[in-house]
Amino acid sequence: WDRKRSFNSKMNKIHPKKAVLLPQTCYNKGILIKVQALGAGRAAQARILVKKDRKENFMAVKVFFYTLRPYDEQGILEDLAKQRGIEYGYTEAYPTMENAQLAAGYDAVSLTPCDMSAPMLQRFHDLGVKAICCRSIGYDHVDLEKARELGMKVSNVDYPPNGVANFAIMLMLMSLRKAGHILKRGELQDYSLKGKIGRDISNCTVGVIGTGRIGQTVLKHLSGFGCELLAYDLYQNDEVKKIAKYVPLETLLAESDVITLHTNATEENHHLLNAEAFAKMKPGVTIVNTARGKLIDSDALLAALESGQVGAAGLDVLENENGLYYYDRMGDVIPNPELAALRAMPNVILTDHTAFYTYEDVKSMVRGVLESAAAFAEGSPTRHDVTDR
Repeated sequence: WDRKRSFNSKMNKIHPKKAVLLPQTCYNKGILIKVQALGAGRAAQARILVKKDRKENFMAVKVFFYTLRPYDEQGILEDLAKQRGIEYGYTEAYPTMENAQLAAGYDAVSLTPCDMSAPMLQRFHDLGVKAICCRSIGYDHVDLEKARELGMKVSNVDYPPNGVANFAIMLMLMSLRKAGHILKRGELQDYSLKGKIGRDISNCTVGVIGTGRIGQTVLKHLSGFGCELLAYDLYQNDEVKKIAKYVPLETLLAESDVITLHTNATEENHHLLNAEAFAKMKPGVTIVNTARGKLIDSDALLAALESGQVGAAGLDVLENENGLYYYDRMGDVIPNPELAALRAMPNVILTDHTAFYTYEDVKSMVRGVLESAAAFAEGSPTRHDVTDR
């Protein structure tokens, strides 16, 4: 049975015209099943019966994936779902009040950062969904208070820290050496040197805000560059102390030539870098953000860039990126003054939330979703559970 033809991947429904070929045994999204025809012709429907190969009363965990990318995630998901005996459905679309119906009958939904406010959570809850499994480290797009009220579980994922850490270091180097500006001028065949002089990171003090797995990896990798390293975190790490100096946030802001952010976005650190923070920094400081856009007050950053207080910025995330990143907006008039202003500045490098985007990281995220969904269904603990944070 050709499952791609028999299942409408956009709507996740069995095509009624194919039901006349049943019953037979096949693989449907990672789990061995039997499908029995209940009728014929245009009115035919089908019932999926899980084949009891492993346990007499085995029932598959069912996860519906929104925004599933067919060119990378789906192949990985297909393999992992088969290995773990998990049934899945998917669509490439973002979740909306209308297409939420696709998830009816599923235990969990998985999604990339998007609107998961109270109305969306209520919609999924009403359809019987019990868990929201984010395919991202950040989960600030989910209304956790509403999820707890509804008794829904919420999880995030993690992935090897090297990808994001090395991407952040790349943005530091490119910003300090004005690589973005040099490349743009080269496209216009301007190969002169004026305005291209940069700074050597080995002579800089780099301040790392947030010393979790990614921040710690940034510090470890930067230690080979010979630069002075400062760190700030509410919870200090003994391993970090071997290569960097923990200082108060005000000290880090005042003494760093480069400041890079590696912390989750919370209500407490919303706009951590605001006008007051920028005023405390060295003139000409370089700002790098591969964490969450909400950590930086966009208006304050633009003002600091215009005044020269901030000399350069490498930004993989933006405060108002919803509806922008991961969409093809070619030819659109985009109502985002922040984006337009930043793109116009030669000392700003923008990448579209791709610091995580390596094969290793994508596989880890898909695996994390399946692990969390299975744990929630079994009532088992999982390190990815963020419901009560």
